[in-house]
Amino acid sequence: MKRSQHPVQPSVPQAAAPLAEAAERPFAALSSRHALAVRSKAVAGAGAEAVRMTKTSTQQGFAGDRNDFKLSEEGFFLSPDHRSVASIGSLTAKAESYLSRRDIKQIREAYRLADEAHLGQFRQSGEPYISHPIAVAEICAGWKLDVDSLMAALLHDTIEDSGVLKDELGARFGLPVAELVDGLSKLDRMEFQTRAHAQAESFRKMLLAMANDVRVILIKLADRLHNMRTLTAVSTQKARRIADETIEIYAPIANRLGLHSLFLELLDLSFRHSHPNRYRVLRKAVLAARGNRREVLSRIVDATRRALPQWEVEAEVTGREKSLYGIYRKMREKRLSFSQVLDVYGFRIIVPSVADCYKALGALHATFKPVQGRFKDYIAIPKVNGYQSLHTTLIGPFGTPVEFQIRTQSMQRVADSGVASHWLYKAKGESFSDLQRETHQWLKSLLDIQSNTGDSLEFIEHVKVDLFPDAVYIFTPKGDIRALPKGSTVIDFAYSVHTDIGNHAVGATINGDVSPLSTVLKSGDRIIVNTDLASKPDPVWLSFVRTGKARAEIRHYLRTMNHSESVELGKRLLENAMQAMHLSLDAMSALALDRSARDIGASNVSDLYAKIGLGIQLAPAVARTIALMAGQRGVTSALLAAVHAAPIQVHGNEGSAVTFSPCCHPIPGDSIFGHLRGGHGLVIHRSDCGVAIRSRVKDSERWVETEWSEPINGIFRTDIKVTVRDGKGVLGKVAAEIAAEEINISQVQTESTSDSLATMSFALSVKHRSHLAGLMRRLRKMAEVTKLVRV
Repeated sequence: MKRSQHPVQPSVPQAAAPLAEAAERPFAALSSRHALAVRSKAVAGAGAEAVRMTKTSTQQGFAGDRNDFKLSEEGFFLSPDHRSVASIGSLTAKAESYLSRRDIKQIREAYRLADEAHLGQFRQSGEPYISHPIAVAEICAGWKLDVDSLMAALLHDTIEDSGVLKDELGARFGLPVAELVDGLSKLDRMEFQTRAHAQAESFRKMLLAMANDVRVILIKLADRLHNMRTLTAVSTQKARRIADETIEIYAPIANRLGLHSLFLELLDLSFRHSHPNRYRVLRKAVLAARGNRREVLSRIVDATRRALPQWEVEAEVTGREKSLYGIYRKMREKRLSFSQVLDVYGFRIIVPSVADCYKALGALHATFKPVQGRFKDYIAIPKVNGYQSLHTTLIGPFGTPVEFQIRTQSMQRVADSGVASHWLYKAKGESFSDLQRETHQWLKSLLDIQSNTGDSLEFIEHVKVDLFPDAVYIFTPKGDIRALPKGSTVIDFAYSVHTDIGNHAVGATINGDVSPLSTVLKSGDRIIVNTDLASKPDPVWLSFVRTGKARAEIRHYLRTMNHSESVELGKRLLENAMQAMHLSLDAMSALALDRSARDIGASNVSDLYAKIGLGIQLAPAVARTIALMAGQRGVTSALLAAVHAAPIQVHGNEGSAVTFSPCCHPIPGDSIFGHLRGGHGLVIHRSDCGVAIRSRVKDSERWVETEWSEPINGIFRTDIKVTVRDGKGVLGKVAAEIAAEEINISQVQTESTSDSLATMSFALSVKHRSHLAGLMRRLRKMAEVTKLVRV
């Protein structure tokens, strides 16, 4: 398509303009100092208008022509930047604006190989396949990526689709280009049982390549953008699958890297193909509503233009129509009809400096009434993807809420192009920006998640969790800021600081108040994490952590420690059983023990110990088998006594291999015995536990004698029930007595049993039975307490 002779002057940098115009839907722009000529431009896939405003056009409403644009069959206006068939000439013309002649020569050489590799291949639209890699490279050139990136974009399908070898690419274009192309290539699906596993493994490969070189994902995002723009050529079912994949993975990654314009365009294109009927209906409603709302928008533009100079602010103001997907999501989440969605339009103010941002904010608040609670300062505390701006929602004419975004030109570049606007591959010696540091931290977190995750599907789920649209900003004790997903807890914060802090966390102090690990964090919280080297991750944490890193670290620790703890417990159980038969486990040769383990069905001795520790194999039965293999006879009676031989010592810090039953909550000092529950290790009960007594009669061989070791350290849960004379402040008095004994309350429930009595059920953390006894004596002395029992 021939380029327009009168293109609209973009209000964002030239490199970012196509994406910004496509996704942000600018419809008006004005300067506080100059009247601008009226001109409009429609945007591909949206049909939105971009109109430069003057005093005349403000009075007459929005106007413009579409002479430079062709109307597609679907009713969308296609701009010159979105032509369907790209050419090598248009690519090199764009690249020549910032690359050397030598670089352009290399790009042409990569094009020749790609053209040869894809000869005879066609897209489903009927176009020559080479048009796709050229279009992808053009998008990358729009972001001003380096020559290696553009060559990799041209060659990105050659390994996968054309049989070109990685070594061949490395020899002709250098190892960096070959590595980029290899990182972009999918894996052979024949290696996997299901499509889901193949897809997950391909994602994992791509994301890990991205962690080493962020250019991989930038090229992949350009590839996905072009595929989404041309998705009408594939079947409806395939289009919906690709659209869903884009919303779940690629759009959030674009947002995470600060490519906001790309993020919005991917969402709108995905919405168009995942819900085509809803898209058409909503788009028609938006187009119809434009005329009705022009008067309101014109008044806002005019009032803003008059207000800014009074505060000595030189600014460019642009209006935008919010994305269709954003409108649809708001309607769905808040159950609104389109007519109830009032803030369809927003305004952006671009100013020279940060100080002018706050002056412009003052001008707006003096002109329009601000909506309480709708101001956000992303300049002082940037988003995790580097985005900076002031956001405020104001009440416009006729009570219409309108959002304003105020930022500088450099902030605008980051908002449009994110990490690409800073370009990580700068000359040596230049310092990293905050966005670059945040990006590198996130990429490093992917490697951490990968190292602690064995399954590709689990890895992708962890990554999806971290691709969050919203964040909370937390202060460390030193005043540093950490961004976490909305809904994050103390444990998430602890693991974001360091793995060891997360593994040994026992509580936290938030804004000076002691808080549990499950506390959900809010922006502005200042946190000190309390740790104890004896503390270990609890499987319960998985029920409330939010971040993929925390989830992966906890699961990795539990997998590792569960095995080692089970091995240690299993060995102790087997030693006790063999000692009862006057046999020594240590006296057996490693070879004989390994042979015995394999004969029993274990892969090795450690596996045998682990199975015993988990209760899958019973120590007495294993001891009998080993004894018989060793040539011993007549051990049956001794074996029956093995269960009642030397008791197993319980230290309280065995981890998940030894647990304490919730039916009776044993604590040090209680008489106890243990139950080898298949797959769960050794479960400790109080000797007077009714549940345990009934079970012991039916399954005696799985019960072993246990006793507390000396000394024993740790905190143990126990429950008590207190019946009191109901009255004002009674709960506080009881809690004060508990605190006086230095006992923590982890849970409390109250229930009124009559007009004068109430029952309080407490879950307490105590050291031992004597510790609890001291509390019971103290509570019985209270005049309000009528009954006290341990549950």
